[in-house]
Amino acid sequence: MSPSTSSGARTRARELLVQALYQKQIAGHECAELLAQFHEQVAYERVDQEFFDEALPHICKSQAELEETIDGLIDRPLEQLDPIELSVLLIGIYELQARIDVPYKVVINEGVNLARRFGAADGHKYINACLDVAAQSLRGVETGG
Repeated sequence: MSPSTSSGARTRARELLVQALYQKQIAGHECAELLAQFHEQVAYERVDQEFFDEALPHICKSQAELEETIDGLIDRPLEQLDPIELSVLLIGIYELQARIDVPYKVVINEGVNLARRFGAADGHKYINACLDVAAQSLRGVETGG
């Protein structure tokens, strides 16, 4: 897989993650059920499957801890976050904490793009600010912060 194909597949995996996490919040599906359901989708064939299959269970298993981190970064109660914003932030915080192979600028850029694609009109600005603060605290060595 060429780097451009690989990064495109990773972006598509993040898009499916947003959809799966949104569905988990709205419909209350369990992680195993979501994995099985998304594995059956045609879109799954075009994603970085290893990334998706690692990220979704990790995010589901550590969602409370991830939300605690997010709660310390945001300027409103966690319950007031839009489900899309929360999904994007869960992915971003997961990547900043657990995927140090992904540069923090990529995490922020991907989060902003996900918010633009799936979120409210100016939600991407909020995601940018939150992930920037998170990167400073979680990746201080990398960011120089």
